[in-house]
Amino acid sequence: MSRAATLAGPQHVGNHQHGHGQDAAKVSLGFWIYLMTDCVLFATLFATYAVLQGNTFGGPGAKELFSLPFVLVETLILLTSSFTSGLILVALQARKRQLVLLWLGVTMALGAAFLSMELYEFNELIHEGNSWQRSGFLSAFFTLVGTHGLHIATGLLWAAVLGFMIIRRGLTPMAGKRLILFGLFWHFLDIVWIFIFTFVYLMGAL
Repeated sequence: MSRAATLAGPQHVGNHQHGHGQDAAKVSLGFWIYLMTDCVLFATLFATYAVLQGNTFGGPGAKELFSLPFVLVETLILLTSSFTSGLILVALQARKRQLVLLWLGVTMALGAAFLSMELYEFNELIHEGNSWQRSGFLSAFFTLVGTHGLHIATGLLWAAVLGFMIIRRGLTPMAGKRLILFGLFWHFLDIVWIFIFTFVYLMGAL
């Protein structure tokens, strides 16, 4: 507690804490509004893919292009990262800073591995002449999966900033709240990917 707050008395401290509580509530509300707008964004991209998936312009479709075992490995990696992001919150509850950093690092490594595989798949498709310019189906595919990949990259940057903050300042209450929001964001991306895996890859392979 600061000297000024001590001199001002308990009423000032109460108002100060109340102010922080209101700020945290506003941040949480803003985050949930952001997630809802992301839901609308992905719903739009899924709808676009559904309309254009048969528009191959004489080129290969999903069955010819996608490797289901490769994507299954991607999916397992991302689901494992979702589990380790949950372990971050367990370590946070126990106030174990090193464990928080450990699981945050593992989650980042798994997320980076997933993103690398996604970029490898994009590179292979483009190298074989199947870029987003070839057909409406591929335009919709690159836009949908690429948008998810961009979110993963943003999550990795967010995790790196959180890790840096925890190393510098420790497990502050603010860091704890941001870790919780990061966990929600990461789980949201996992759910979106499960829909992509099912709707784009699994149904495309049938």
